[in-house]
Amino acid sequence: MELLRLAALDIEDLTVISAHLQDAIVRPEDLTYLAGEQRFLMAARRFDWTPEAPPRRRLTGLHVERVLGVKSRGLTPGDTTPMSLLALTFEPTDAPSGYIDFVFSGGAALRLEVECIEVRMKDLGPVWESATRPGHDMDTDTVAGPAA
Repeated sequence: MELLRLAALDIEDLTVISAHLQDAIVRPEDLTYLAGEQRFLMAARRFDWTPEAPPRRRLTGLHVERVLGVKSRGLTPGDTTPMSLLALTFEPTDAPSGYIDFVFSGGAALRLEVECIEVRMKDLGPVWESATRPGHDMDTDTVAGPAA
């Protein structure tokens, strides 16, 4: 299967990316804000919702451009506890500006203040079978991924 590459420039596009990232496993250490570049980066282990294939995950990268600031709730620096990404949403303020919210299981959240929606998602290659379909209990095989 070809690697997935998506871009979002509006709310509808962001909804598509959110659907592909639903139930992705993310650790707080996989989140990076580069304030000087106005860029936010995330590495995730997304569930590949291919009906004809056994349950599997793929390593995926996401970057958000034109980020003016980041706020978090329920995230502790240095924490390695995996979280499940539930959704990405957009709340407009003074169009095209607004907030992109990352909602995680367990009540954790990120809020990115952005000039506009400019998000890109790309599969990075590795794929591995997962013992189970997504849930919000973290299994070690779903988090670990392929051997480094």
